[in-house]
Parts: sequence; structure tokens; C-alpha cells
Amino acid sequence: METYEAILTRRSVPKVGENRPPQDQIVRLLEAGVRAPTHHLTQPWRFVVLTGDARKELGDAWAAAEIRVQGKDPESVRGKPLRAPVIITVIAHPKSHLPKVVDIEEHHAIGALMQNILLAAHSEGLGAMIRTGKAGEFEEVRQLLGVSNDEYIAGFIYVGYPLEDDDRAPTRRTPVEDITEWRGWG
Repeated sequence: METYEAILTRRSVPKVGENRPPQDQIVRLLEAGVRAPTHHLTQPWRFVVLTGDARKELGDAWAAAEIRVQGKDPESVRGKPLRAPVIITVIAHPKSHLPKVVDIEEHHAIGALMQNILLAAHSEGLGAMIRTGKAGEFEEVRQLLGVSNDEYIAGFIYVGYPLEDDDRAPTRRTPVEDITEWRGWG
């Protein structure tokens, strides 16, 4: 698949099958991710890749946090990490404390890394979707994943093989003509 085609046809795939992609394929996704532009080569990221029972541990930590916050056990939370056979946890470690490093550039680099992973997954025939939300902020989840105080969970990228009947088109986008102002083009 050519790059332009991958960009135009990529979409989030919320439901994937149970078969786990091989580890070397996940490594290729990570290798594509780290090719993202990173100002001053800070590479403000690291990964925790979960599969098998590690996903259940994530669900248990998430549920423990919900119990602490809400006082009840939301059983549905435990199953959320089981929605895909692989979860790539992108842990951001911005280096904005260094000279010349701008905080927003670190965040842009992390976003570009995640997009590269999504595009690589799509080009390899995998389904993927970024999931974020309060789970990444819970201390129980952060502790399980070894997230330090100067890091944050940028996203959980769920990865697997798309279901055979999942042939939905990419979501609509506002036409470029509606959101672009051209200046100096004559």
C-alpha cells in the first residue's frame, strides 16, 4: 500500500478478532512510530506492550481505580483491555526541561508517533485504534505500567486483525476547501 493511499483509507477499527499478531509485526509498528519527527531528537516516548494476561492486569487496575473513585465495581471496565489481543501503551516523557526544547513540540512528536503506528498497522492489514481517557490518569494504572511522575500515558493503541465483515468506509472529514484560506497564490 502506498503512503498516500494508507493516509486516505486509514480508519479506527474498534473491533478486532482474538488472534494475536506476531511480536515481530508489532516491532515493525514501533519502528515506524519512532521515525516520527522529534525536535532536537528528544524522542519523548517509550512503550509498554500488553498481551495475554497482562491485559487482564490492566483491567483489574482500572477497575480498582474505579472502585476507589466511585465506590463501586464497574465490571465492564475489566473487559475493556480485552477488546484487542495487543495493546501498545504509549508513555510520553517530554524533555521540555532541556534547553531549546519546547513543550508543545514534544506533544506534536508523540502525536506523530501514534499516527505512524496507526498507518503502519493499516498498511500491514491490521486494525488499530487509539483509546485514551481517564484510565491513563488513574494511579493504579500508572503504577502497574511503571509510569513516573514526569511521564503520562499518551494513549493505548489497541491492535489486532480486523473482523472479516468490517468493511466500513473511513469517517467523513470536512472538505479541505471549506477550511483552507489561500494567500499569495494569485
